[in-house]
Amino acid sequence: MNVEHASARLIDGYARGGTDLAADELWALEAHLEGCRVCRDRLSDAVTAGAPAVAALTEAVWSDLEHHIATAPQAPPRRLLARLSAWTTPAMTPWLAMVLAVTLLALLLDLTGPGSGVGSGSGRVSLMLLLAPVLPVCGVAASWSRALDPAYELTSSTPRAGLQLVLRRTASVLAVVIPALLAGGWATGVTAAQWLLPCLAFTSATLALGGVIGVSRAAAVLVAAWAAVVVAPTLATSRTAVALGTDGMPVWGAVLALGVTVVIVRRGAYTTPGAHR
Repeated sequence: MNVEHASARLIDGYARGGTDLAADELWALEAHLEGCRVCRDRLSDAVTAGAPAVAALTEAVWSDLEHHIATAPQAPPRRLLARLSAWTTPAMTPWLAMVLAVTLLALLLDLTGPGSGVGSGSGRVSLMLLLAPVLPVCGVAASWSRALDPAYELTSSTPRAGLQLVLRRTASVLAVVIPALLAGGWATGVTAAQWLLPCLAFTSATLALGGVIGVSRAAAVLVAAWAAVVVAPTLATSRTAVALGTDGMPVWGAVLALGVTVVIVRRGAYTTPGAHR
């Protein structure tokens, strides 16, 4: 591919200070110099030949910089907390602590409370099973909330503020919550198959709906719906809801697939201030 280089008139004029060049010529030449090494070398030769004082000054500056760079202390390696800052926010910490505390409380009630255990036939309901699908939603809401993140304006204006950052923060929430739920489920006898798929489905639905009304509002709506449709009837009848049985797994799989699809299709929605509501 042929590359059109700057003319000798433009190079020589720029080397003399660019005072005899039109504004559009100056702008076009500077834009071209950013990507053309050949013309940068030509400009360097022109400065050396036509403006030796400028060339000497540039050489002196570079020599001084090289000395300071060589003697400057090396930056320490990034610590673990600094690396985690790319995945989490300070606002997430108390919310994740609250989620883990609720998980521990549900575990204690399952193990020590009256009627503890799992199984609808015996009239026993596991609180771990009831709460596990929606517990990560609280952390996800906190990770992308305008009210809880004091740096949301700065965050939302960065190049990584879109879907990539949303997925990073969601993954960090799941990385903390899911192991705790797995441990609690193992202790109470609740299998991961009963709550893991609904958990992922609720998380994807929160993100999908969050692209329309805001992640925090979407989390509140879905948690309220879960409490009204599943938790309240289950506690009232002492029977594990059908939604948490094997018959409900295909539905949760469909919700998960739909949520992921909506998130991908509407990935641009997470760069707008509305997603922080």
